[in-house]
Amino acid sequence: MQALAHHHSVFFLILRRLRAPLILLIVLFAIAVLGLTLAPGPVVDGRTSYLSFFHAFYFISYTATTIGFGEIPYTFSDQQRLWVIFSIYLSVIGWAYTLGSVFSLLSDRSLRQAIAVQRFVRQVRRLREPFYLVCGYGETGRLICEALDRMGLRAVVVEIDEGKVGELDLHAYAADVPALCADAGNPETLKFAGLTHPSCIGVIALTNDDATNLAVAISARLLAPRVPALCRAEHDATADNMASFGTRHIINPFERFSETLALSLHAPKASQLMDWLTGVPGTEVEQRRDPPHGHWILCGHGRFGRQMLSAMDSEAVPVTIIDLDPKPDGVHRWVQGDGTGAKALLEAGVEQATGIVCGTSSDTDNLSIAVTARELNKSLFVIVRQNHESNRALFDAYDADITVVPSRVIGHECLAILSTPLLAPFLDEVRARDEDWCGSQLARLTARLGWRVPEIRSERINLSRAPALHRRLMRGETITLGMLLRSPSDRERTLDCEVLFLDRDDDDHVLMPAADTRIRAGDELLLAGRRAALNDLGLIIANEHTLAYILSGEDLPGGWIWERLSRRKQAPSRASLP
Repeated sequence: MQALAHHHSVFFLILRRLRAPLILLIVLFAIAVLGLTLAPGPVVDGRTSYLSFFHAFYFISYTATTIGFGEIPYTFSDQQRLWVIFSIYLSVIGWAYTLGSVFSLLSDRSLRQAIAVQRFVRQVRRLREPFYLVCGYGETGRLICEALDRMGLRAVVVEIDEGKVGELDLHAYAADVPALCADAGNPETLKFAGLTHPSCIGVIALTNDDATNLAVAISARLLAPRVPALCRAEHDATADNMASFGTRHIINPFERFSETLALSLHAPKASQLMDWLTGVPGTEVEQRRDPPHGHWILCGHGRFGRQMLSAMDSEAVPVTIIDLDPKPDGVHRWVQGDGTGAKALLEAGVEQATGIVCGTSSDTDNLSIAVTARELNKSLFVIVRQNHESNRALFDAYDADITVVPSRVIGHECLAILSTPLLAPFLDEVRARDEDWCGSQLARLTARLGWRVPEIRSERINLSRAPALHRRLMRGETITLGMLLRSPSDRERTLDCEVLFLDRDDDDHVLMPAADTRIRAGDELLLAGRRAALNDLGLIIANEHTLAYILSGEDLPGGWIWERLSRRKQAPSRASLP
């Protein structure tokens, strides 16, 4: 970390490391020059000649550096030639030692780190567009960076694993991603990475270490309180600590999935609606069967297993736990084992069970449990935990009912928060609705837009985002959602998008607003639909001519020249009127 603290003094660091060889070279050159001035030269005009310091220095400079050879200003005497021979071999020894020191210095880790930090700091300092500071470039960090790149947003990465930093060059990002191999928990590192940069719009802490994520959250709160922090926390104590000093968004992947499982058991239609809204846009959502009630088996009572157990307990689902270290609690039935063999599964009642959760920290064990359990009970509902993205092909081949990938859970929630902050309050409203309402909305939305995950976007009705619509509203015109959501190419056709949520400054929120809902200046709309339709809507609210066509059918000229020509054509017709 010394290189991090003195990133501005790389030049002086190099001088310190090369101090001995440079001093040796200077001494050797001084001896060679001095000796050459003292060596008697040829007799010229009856007098013995001697080289001046200038000529001696000039000669030694181009001779000792192997540039060339020439006896100046006169042909050398034997004494001078003898000294030159000595000087040449002396300089060879000095240069060999110096070059060895240079090569050793170039392979020095601290120097390479210092140079990398200096280059990284320059890259960050030159950023002028908004960027996110991403701490941790694992599976989740890579997913976030790819998504930010698709959204046209810049990212700066801090990752402690040098191998993962090297992977950045293998990904074809549209814009360069400055990356630094360092500990994100160090506040100085975060300052170098742009935490206090005026263009930094957010900090995302996604490392595998809760202590590091906590340190990032604290640094963001103290060094840049205006910058929102989005942090991963896998332990309740860490999450509580983050919340105590105002961390904006705290994500626990196991807790999030346990909430999803509880919702699936309690309200499967609401769960499917949320899956359809929060998935990766463009992917197809499978109409999976709902998790059944009845007897369940839980394999693994670690962090993930405890969250699953809490979710099933909240829905009064009977559970048998298989674990290598049973902890009888008087409430659940415990079986000792790892679940990979049929003996423990049969003892847990797998043949009569309705579902099983394979939740150990080993992907191999989880797949083994799932395969064995499915052979013993063909109708079993299987939930499998996938710990590493590299094993995705194996899990895809098995085709479990639900595959839980913590990196994807975190990534999808991060993307939802980053891309459309209005989505979070909307999902909270959905969770509060009953199953019938969620079922009817799911059927209506998928009937219009299909089961492919739609694009989610928010639009604020203000002068910068929607100038054309904002001006009309400020003039007192009445415009409803139904009037607005029409195709700019054919106003008789409705756009393939839906308004999910309407947020107003006076805390008047409307969930699934009707087509006759009036739009007001300052409203923010949460929309779901096809990308082309959302782009069309963006054009409608921003362009006066397009908006005029949508509202009245009037096709206005599209530029100054065409407007002048249009007025000239209309003038004779107006003059002919009585």
